Amino acid sequence: MTEIRFEDASRVYAGNPVPAVDALDLLVESGEFMVLVGPSGSGKSTALRMIAGLEQVDTGGIWIGGRDVTWERPQDRDVAMVFQNYALYPFLNVEDNIAFPLKMAKVPKADRHKRVVAAAELLELSDLLARKPSQLSGGQRQRVAMGRAIVREPSAFLMDEPLSNLDALLRVQMRSEIASLQRRLGVTTVYVTHDQVEAMTMGTRVAVLRDGRLQQCARPRELYDSPANAFVAGFIGSPPMNLLTLPLADGAVTLGGLRIELGPDAARDAGAQGLTEVTLGVRPESMKPGAAFGVAGRVENVEHLGADSHVSLATPSDAGEATLVVRIEGTHPPDAGEKLTLALEDGAAHWFSPATGDRLGDRE
Repeated sequence: MTEIRFEDASRVYAGNPVPAVDALDLLVESGEFMVLVGPSGSGKSTALRMIAGLEQVDTGGIWIGGRDVTWERPQDRDVAMVFQNYALYPFLNVEDNIAFPLKMAKVPKADRHKRVVAAAELLELSDLLARKPSQLSGGQRQRVAMGRAIVREPSAFLMDEPLSNLDALLRVQMRSEIASLQRRLGVTTVYVTHDQVEAMTMGTRVAVLRDGRLQQCARPRELYDSPANAFVAGFIGSPPMNLLTLPLADGAVTLGGLRIELGPDAARDAGAQGLTEVTLGVRPESMKPGAAFGVAGRVENVEHLGADSHVSLATPSDAGEATLVVRIEGTHPPDAGEKLTLALEDGAAHWFSPATGDRLGDRE
């Protein structure tokens, strides 16, 4: 079993003073499925390539299995990487593609065949070993790329957006298969994606990056329930959390005619920072229509998604008119122009500093 550790690790490209990865401290525990997620340019793929040795570490270090590998060659790190574009050899059949790293390592032919057969059975590729990549579907090609990593029996898997080239339905199927496979194998895995739904459904823990810096690393439910800052709050969740910056008066804000009080911890932090306004965060699913008293507004638009509808609601606030997105059951959606009053669930309000984006108080 192998843990992977970033110790204050940075990567700076020539001509760009802003680090692509900036002083990253992160421990991936042995056997864990860690997902690195963030928007384009957040440094997640660069961090993954630093583990593999495909990007140099300018400051700090990388440790794999208790060994400092910061300056080791990629081939000496005992990790297997699965790329976005599969990187299969078109002139080799499935069996030879899977066996290729074993052949390069001069593993005896009989042993190679045994390991390829075992990997093919695990990935349901046994009937496809004689086919060329051009004769396979996207999902089958991805399984072949996985098989090539598995046969190496590495200490860790590194996966760089391996599902991004697949259609939506196949992505859902493959993310379930990859997560299930990782649990069976128990191999430490670091997985990169820009898709927060993918991250939340696959990872044991999820590390959220922005502009090369780690924002928060936690279990998926903790990221959802207790985001460390406004960026994580807005990035995690679909649709994203509503974030509104509102004037603070007497420990409360007013939205759609409803006075919403800060909890004691958030009020303490806001007072200590001398804030005159705060950012209120409310998830679309934490507001329920049909209330007699609550946040009042006018329906501007409705997106019909079958089981759910996403409703855009214009509502007055002390900072001017604001727009809220509300997720409601799709059976009886409202019409544009209709007036709604929304009740906030207990604990629905999250509070953040407009200046720093950091959470105010503990989860209340």
